[in-house]
Amino acid sequence: MLNRHAYFIREHIGFLKLKDTFDILDAETQEHLGYATEENPAWINWTRLLLQKHRMPTTVVVRRLSDNVVLLRLKRGWRFFRSRIEVFGSENELLGYFESKILTLGGGFHVYNAHGVRVADIKGNWIGWDFRFLNAAGQELGLVTKKWAGVGRELFTTADNYLISLSDRGTQQPATAALLLAAGLAIDTLYKETCSQATGTLNQDFTYTPG
Repeated sequence: MLNRHAYFIREHIGFLKLKDTFDILDAETQEHLGYATEENPAWINWTRLLLQKHRMPTTVVVRRLSDNVVLLRLKRGWRFFRSRIEVFGSENELLGYFESKILTLGGGFHVYNAHGVRVADIKGNWIGWDFRFLNAAGQELGLVTKKWAGVGRELFTTADNYLISLSDRGTQQPATAALLLAAGLAIDTLYKETCSQATGTLNQDFTYTPG
């Protein structure tokens, strides 16, 4: 499952959901590969109906569909200023982490490996839902988009569906490829903007620099 180049992500729709769940498909073949779902204690799920969801701790687990084996686990603690998400592999080993920049012009979202070495930056914008994964040399490792002209484009029937695409350069190292897939999922599941119905204002967990 982690050796594909293009993943189609489809959100399960529901009213007053206590947890988010996403199907993960091969964008070219439309094969259902696995799914990602929030797995939190019950008290967190219920508390999130009252408090700001994006500031609370949460865990997103990626499982393979064929045998339900855990492939990735994304964990975020309490968020106050800087948001940090740790990514663990199938053996619960640390693969790396994501860290947002705040209080700076433009901000940013960085991807680090298990040794603390920055392997990618994610840049983009919420309006067009286009995000690029770039290495230190500025070379593109992949992208997240809602625009897809390839096979399987008919899957994009709602605004809740999107594509995570990795280049050959982005899949050269298995650990990096896994981090990039996790980063693509994190954009929507852990970092996405939230709308306050009470105030009508729009809040973002972090700010992307224009790509």
